[in-house]
Amino acid sequence: MGRESKMKAVLFADISESGVLYRKLGDTTARGIVSACFGAMSAVLKRHDGEIIKTLGDAILCVFPHADNAVLAAGAMQSVLTSTRPGDYPIAIHIGIHYGSVLCEDGDVFGDTVNVAAYLTAVAMREQVLATEATENALSPALRAGVRPIFNTVLKGTGRESAVYEVLWKTDRADMTQVNVESKRVIPGDAGSLLVVLAGKRVRIDQWKPSIRVGRGEECDLVVSDRYASRQHLTVRAMRTRFYLVDHSINGTYVTLEGGEEVHVMRGEIALDHSGEIRLGRPRSSEAGEEITFEHDRRSMYRI
Repeated sequence: MGRESKMKAVLFADISESGVLYRKLGDTTARGIVSACFGAMSAVLKRHDGEIIKTLGDAILCVFPHADNAVLAAGAMQSVLTSTRPGDYPIAIHIGIHYGSVLCEDGDVFGDTVNVAAYLTAVAMREQVLATEATENALSPALRAGVRPIFNTVLKGTGRESAVYEVLWKTDRADMTQVNVESKRVIPGDAGSLLVVLAGKRVRIDQWKPSIRVGRGEECDLVVSDRYASRQHLTVRAMRTRFYLVDHSINGTYVTLEGGEEVHVMRGEIALDHSGEIRLGRPRSSEAGEEITFEHDRRSMYRI
């Protein structure tokens, strides 16, 4: 099958707090609940001409011929999961939708439209459906009345600030938070993935590998030999669109951000913006220990 560009509505639906579900119930039980959830969502998609492209962990990637189909399906999925509790467990999802051109090849879809939908899913809260301005523009008048702008952001492939809309799928809106139209609500765009490097070994943190461990323990993603470092010294993790270093150690972690001073992080956390250096257990002035560097890769964190 050849490559073909088509206009599609791309929808990601991701199970909220799935990591907690697995830790609380165990892999077998949690996976059964997730499968029941996917089954319920699949039934909804068929009624709205949706097609599941693939599952990605505890998320599904779907496409629709029109924006209306995607928005209707998103609301129906939220309603079904709220009312029926597939797997007899309270499951919630968060959804992102973007309408635009996608590259279709061998039953898969690629391109910025897919990345933007994945980004909105990461930004969306539990039981929330977010859609782009392009999606809102493509809706029929009846459905356009059921969305509201709540944020602005700069999306991949656009280079300009645009609105992010919330789909109002709940029939009872009495408890809905009012939007302050006088405030400037700009959410961070997709800052890209994070590359962490130790002695030539590179580890990428992104949607598919959202955290790494660093320390002397052999089970760590990056292993150091310095005895000033703890076995499980620190974690670097992606949280929505940003990256954070969390120290778990005895001696602390020394972080130098680009153009800034060295900061001693002790049983706390720090945002890893731009690029910089990390030292475990002792500062740069000691002229010992192993240097870890980090930098942002500006390509989308949400490569699909």
